[in-house]
Amino acid sequence: MTEYEAFALELAAEAARVTLPLFRNEAAAENKAGEGAFDPVTEADRGAEAAIRRLIETRYPEHGVIGEEYGEDRPDADHVWVLDPVDGTRAFIAGLPLWTTLIALRHAGRPTVGLIAQPYLDEVFLGGPSGARLVSRGGERAIRVRECPRLTEAVIATTDPDIFTAPEFGAWTQVRAAARLARFGCDAYAYAMVAMGRIDLVAETGLKEWDWSALVPVIEAAGGQVTDWTGQPPSGDGRIIAVGDARVREDALVAFKRGVR
Repeated sequence: MTEYEAFALELAAEAARVTLPLFRNEAAAENKAGEGAFDPVTEADRGAEAAIRRLIETRYPEHGVIGEEYGEDRPDADHVWVLDPVDGTRAFIAGLPLWTTLIALRHAGRPTVGLIAQPYLDEVFLGGPSGARLVSRGGERAIRVRECPRLTEAVIATTDPDIFTAPEFGAWTQVRAAARLARFGCDAYAYAMVAMGRIDLVAETGLKEWDWSALVPVIEAAGGQVTDWTGQPPSGDGRIIAVGDARVREDALVAFKRGVR
């Protein structure tokens, strides 16, 4: 395990120290959005990110940080940590153990280390130069995506089809009609299941940098791929496709490309 992979695990443990006592035991969330919308934030979101930032500042003061709750600090640094302390705040509020802590290290503009942590289940999915692994109370084990030669055999997922625009929803509907099984509401935990070989494709839209950066090293180290809806590297448009087997994405791209027109 590399130095930065080990440190990412330390950061996840520190975040869990804040989030776990509040899970299923927290007052109502605040709404960051304006009237007529709901974009929740909780004490867990803010407290966990603050705790992570303190550790980074102490250990690597020259590194930058980009976080959902507290913005950017030295974002042009050679090494930048990208943080989403509670991805899936709605699941957190509802008491569902599908929220995660997302931590990525970006080097020279590309995510090179990432983790998806679900502390209530005691699971950390870690990806980087040393490979992809699941770290839990049972120890560590390597994880790998599975083969899936065609979309008709695939298990697919998205958090909520309501987030799609009309063209995007049309593309998703076409892909869903071809797939074997579709699941919803898993947030970033679905990407961990891609890396673990349980889900074959996840498609989302409207994602920010902190939503997807940690997913890339985990899935790529497990043998999968993360692209935008045209098959290119993730960009600022927020549309992401993660697959375990590239053949599934190639089947689905015919539809997804129409969704970006």
